[in-house]
Amino acid sequence: MSDLNLPVLDLSLLDQGPDAAARFRDDLRRATHDVGFFYLTGTGVSPELEARLHRTARAFFDLPEADKLEIENVKSPHFRGYTRVGGERTQGKVDWREQIDIGPEREPVTDRAAPDYAVLVGPNLWPSAQPELRDVADEWVAHLSGVSRKLLRAWALALGAHESYFDEHFGDPQTLLKIVRYPGKENPSQGVGAHKDAGVLTLLWVEPGKGGLQVERDGVWVDAPPVPGAFVVNIGELLEHATNGYLTATKHRVISPRHPDDRISVPFFFNPSLEARFPLIDLPPELAAEARGVTDDPANPIHGLHGTNALKSRLRAHPDVAEIWHADLVAARAAQV
Repeated sequence: MSDLNLPVLDLSLLDQGPDAAARFRDDLRRATHDVGFFYLTGTGVSPELEARLHRTARAFFDLPEADKLEIENVKSPHFRGYTRVGGERTQGKVDWREQIDIGPEREPVTDRAAPDYAVLVGPNLWPSAQPELRDVADEWVAHLSGVSRKLLRAWALALGAHESYFDEHFGDPQTLLKIVRYPGKENPSQGVGAHKDAGVLTLLWVEPGKGGLQVERDGVWVDAPPVPGAFVVNIGELLEHATNGYLTATKHRVISPRHPDDRISVPFFFNPSLEARFPLIDLPPELAAEARGVTDDPANPIHGLHGTNALKSRLRAHPDVAEIWHADLVAARAAQV
């Protein structure tokens, strides 16, 4: 543990010989068993790529409103595109941010017999006023997908499984890149409400020098400020589910900046294919003895099938998109409550 509130791990140790790699895996297992969050350095992301991403994000949010609303997410049945300030909710409360949601570029599913979560498959919406956004997003997703796979292989070995365990159950990843701007408020409030991520793994890039992210540790909210050259990494509910609670998905939130300041944040979610179902890992006895089980929350059930988790999150977070495009799914879920 550093003098920060979260551990700092160096991914490059995996390439520095067996002893260094074993030390990294032990630290990774311990960090995600104890708190579920850590800082990650040594990812190979260049300062030049970070600067391009930051510059491109700023340029998008500086566009005239009409150019941003050209790709507003209410035009997408797949929950892609631009969400205006106040357009997303966490735990039913409005989040104070604007953002772009970017997923895998695919053709929509037209088979009427497809499962409900197939509505999440489809094309992105790209702004005609900023064609360079797609190139930067594609490069960022490609690099962080490689980092994510490297982490998952390290986790597999650290948990007593074979190195390819997660690769075998992942399928074609259903990634999600969110490029976010938090506007300032006179009285800072909920930028994003307290929640756990629904998938497997999140890598967060935060604008240097800008705080706001908080992580719950032992019932107390602690700050997780950006660290130069590092990502903030956390696991989601699906990885907690796969380890029967040995690894923990931790609540976190974002407090909006104080006006006139604002903040750029870019979370990348690395998740398995929508149809992927993670079986429980057969943990070694000494680790299984410390597994806490998965929290039974009727208001937020955790499913082993990723598509079910992902659709649950999208319908809750974007009720306007859900009502426009998926009123039948909203009604079906309301009837189940």
